[in-house]
Amino acid sequence: MSEPTPVLSVGPVVLPAPGRAVDLQVRVSAPVTGDELPIILLSHGQGPSNHLSSLHGYAPLADYWAANGFVVIQPTHLSSRTLHLDPGDPEAPLYWRSRAQDMTRVLDGLDAIEAAVPQLGGRLDPGRVAVAGHSMGGHTASLLLGARLTDPADGTEVDLAEPRIRAGVLLAAPGRGGDAVTQAVVENYSFFLTTDFTKMTTPALVVAGDDDPSPHLTVRGPEWHADPYHLAPAPKTLLTLFGAGHGLGGVSGYDVAETTDENPERVAAVRRLTWAYLRSELYPADPAWQAAQDALTTGPEAFGRVEAK
Repeated sequence: MSEPTPVLSVGPVVLPAPGRAVDLQVRVSAPVTGDELPIILLSHGQGPSNHLSSLHGYAPLADYWAANGFVVIQPTHLSSRTLHLDPGDPEAPLYWRSRAQDMTRVLDGLDAIEAAVPQLGGRLDPGRVAVAGHSMGGHTASLLLGARLTDPADGTEVDLAEPRIRAGVLLAAPGRGGDAVTQAVVENYSFFLTTDFTKMTTPALVVAGDDDPSPHLTVRGPEWHADPYHLAPAPKTLLTLFGAGHGLGGVSGYDVAETTDENPERVAAVRRLTWAYLRSELYPADPAWQAAQDALTTGPEAFGRVEAK
């Protein structure tokens, strides 16, 4: 790997969003040098902290990816506690549909983002776009990659796939619905019940911790988070992290108290492996993914194991 590049980070950049409860705010992080830069859309999760679930979170990932050649764009979804929206909104509290639509708005607004961040002018490569998301953000990413669900409000199948996205990373993402979810999910988040990965055709890396039972969401234990790999069509890759809980070592922020499995070395491995996967997916001749696997998933000090189809 080359030496990391200094990063510029600008936020909030505000994109007008008619019909949305508030305009869309994003943070943009990018290397200070380089042209034709690929893009990662990063979707936050729904942890108990107030600000990690917004454009202010996930610095361990955003900083690293940007320092190593990506432009990272992080929206504040309507589900963020920072917005203090009406809990009576029909789509509250998780705003599953709006979350995915936010990413389409970002791609539609790349020219406006470049205008708001002059240092980015002419430096983006809109032909190389990836999406990444953690936890609920992983659900958002899966919809953009082609997963479907049935809208509990009207019974229609929802297709939010974004064809401009060429690859994805799902971090501790939710698995299938049906009898895999808890009664609390059935009663409060019924959109999870019909998740269907069979049409999620875009290449993706699914990252799951083998110590992430998520008992508030599923009755199946850690293997539930591997469903997007097992139930989706190829090409897909599964990275199972040894000893990792839902925080995957602490990807949502630096020194976050809610991370039950804090492990800086694991976070370092996650961010390098995810970066390398996306590099090789967006630039097929780039050997970064194989090199990262050789360094971090082999031998007695391996952080996890990889399988692919």
